[in-house]
Amino acid sequence: MRLDEYIEGLEPDEDQRKRRLAEEKSYEILDYVDEVKDRFADVAQGDSLFGSTSPSVFVGRSDYPNVSTGILSPVGEEERASEFATSSEWYERGLDIDNVLQYRTGLLNSNHSADVTRVDDAWDGFVGTQREVAIADRPVDVEIGLSDSLDLDLEVDDVATPTGPSARATSADLAENPHVPRPVKKTLEDDDWQAQGAMTYLYRRGFDVYEINDILSAGALGKGENRRLVPTRWSITAVDDTIGQFLRGQIRTNPSVDETQVWVNEYVGNRYWVVLTPGQWEFELVEMKAPGSIWNQDPNGETWMASASEGFEGRTGYVDETAGAYYASRLAVLEHLESVGRQAKCLVLREVSDDYWAPVGVWQIRESVRNAFDGEYGEAETFHGAVGQLVPQLPVSLGDLRRKSDMLSGLQANLSDFS
Repeated sequence: MRLDEYIEGLEPDEDQRKRRLAEEKSYEILDYVDEVKDRFADVAQGDSLFGSTSPSVFVGRSDYPNVSTGILSPVGEEERASEFATSSEWYERGLDIDNVLQYRTGLLNSNHSADVTRVDDAWDGFVGTQREVAIADRPVDVEIGLSDSLDLDLEVDDVATPTGPSARATSADLAENPHVPRPVKKTLEDDDWQAQGAMTYLYRRGFDVYEINDILSAGALGKGENRRLVPTRWSITAVDDTIGQFLRGQIRTNPSVDETQVWVNEYVGNRYWVVLTPGQWEFELVEMKAPGSIWNQDPNGETWMASASEGFEGRTGYVDETAGAYYASRLAVLEHLESVGRQAKCLVLREVSDDYWAPVGVWQIRESVRNAFDGEYGEAETFHGAVGQLVPQLPVSLGDLRRKSDMLSGLQANLSDFS
């Protein structure tokens, strides 16, 4: 399909957009927080939380290397525990911002202080129980001793999913024997296996990054003496980066795409344009955050822009400006190219509108770009022509893009582009 026809078919239904915005800004989450507190009082027996079922874990980063490490359990929703774990299913089910915040607020973080370095042989106590939860392939029944009252503060992050209520734990014990997949057992038993190799092995065996995140966070990957608890925010980026590097190696000798393709997807107030054009692997993410959106809150300000890029050999340093969004979007593009046996120069343009009123984590970036490759795409004769047709759809000018983007800085521009 020609790119102009492709773009024409994307014109938004303004009434539908306003209805969605009204729904997403309903702030029902405030009422839900009160419900969670009531449910917590119902399920807590004395100073213990019995019959809890945990689908995942969380490791904080404050005061590193002495961190707060937790077991996440739905409060009064044990039979639906698997739904509360961050996964690609959230996108497939079309969860909106309110839905995500409700799920995360409904997870109690029973946490305990731990030294990240003392986990090599930790298979008992709180850290051991947490590790058992992380390596299991289904939610695990646990019994947790609690010491303090519930803290209902909701913490948000641009990389990890939000965290809900928390309580200090004095103990944690398994109430069942967790089922651990054979590939995970293999990585645990090999004390000489570096974490990067173990992550790649699990990915090749069909584990998605969400599962690998938990396993890495709980200190269950890497050489025995080097195993550490890894803060959740760091593990998410580490897994995306490691798997991305592996996939980049897989496509290095593939033929290039033979046409310029433009793909688009929109989810929870974010729109993603993905441009693939002939050539050796290059990648760049440019973010455009609208005034009034969660990370650019001045409603009268200008669109905030950030970018990061890499060439054929990849990067030598960590991405600061776009952080986890870079690695999540790059992974999604590389997965697509590996699946079709091609390589390409790739530009991802992320527009963050004021519909994005609360951050839900980089999973939505990863899944939005992954799913952008479903369906049709628009074709352009050249990369220059594709960008020229996209600019009228963006909240910034071509001049703004050229000043921020390495990939676009070489494009010829007219004086009017900089106005």
